[in-house]
Amino acid sequence: MSKATRYDPTTKGKRPFKLKRGNFLYIFLAPLFLAVILALLARDIAAFVLNIIAFGLFFATAKLNTLSLSKEYEYHSTTLTKAPKPYKTMTAGLLGLSTLYTAWIAGGESLITGLFLGAIATIGYFLYYGFDPKHDKLDNIGDISAEFVIETLAEAREKLTVIEEKIRHIKEHELHSKLRIATDKAYEILNNIEADPKDLRVARKFIIVYIDGIKKVTQSYTDMEESEITNDTKNKFSMLLSDVETRFDKEILRLKKNNQFDLDVHIDVLKEQIKH
Repeated sequence: MSKATRYDPTTKGKRPFKLKRGNFLYIFLAPLFLAVILALLARDIAAFVLNIIAFGLFFATAKLNTLSLSKEYEYHSTTLTKAPKPYKTMTAGLLGLSTLYTAWIAGGESLITGLFLGAIATIGYFLYYGFDPKHDKLDNIGDISAEFVIETLAEAREKLTVIEEKIRHIKEHELHSKLRIATDKAYEILNNIEADPKDLRVARKFIIVYIDGIKKVTQSYTDMEESEITNDTKNKFSMLLSDVETRFDKEILRLKKNNQFDLDVHIDVLKEQIKH
């Protein structure tokens, strides 16, 4: 089975991006949860409501932080992409607001103290997690629009996600396995295109016809009741997937040959420049 990863852009010469863990903010939930329990045991309804709101604010902050770090990882792991929305800035702001609320309203501290602690929390967040990526990664790729490449690859990956979801409902082991192989090879082709977007010219038919075709066939298959599916239908589907795997292997080989051709051309051009 192919071991192609979902995102595997070239990273030669680049320092790999290390994602900071997003679990740190969940630590703040422990004392707030304890405060909620103690207020409930003491039957202090006002304190219970204030503490539960504080707990909710910090929980929302932690979840937003997880999303922001996930989007940042996608950004750094992808060759062509637009800068993500300012999720980290929103997280920092929500953390400051949560801290202000907890200290001032729920904790009974002065407004000045609450603002000070909120500012410290916001600054501390940026110091630890950093700022949002701001620059689009849209390299010059000739006469092909970078936005078009991004949209095309995103659409293809969405279709593959649908296929993967449908695969879970297929109980036939052989069909399940062949579909997994097909999707892995499809991701490998998309990774190759992402690494060298000029390949989209020669691989566009693959993206439009084959991935969409597999999606439609798989959906039609899973929409049927298991009792309605005949052995003949299963065999036809299996043969189709074998043909698809062969076609994908040829596509991968063609993309690799195209990349080798590009490299040879660059080497020849460089040799001529050195001679002159």
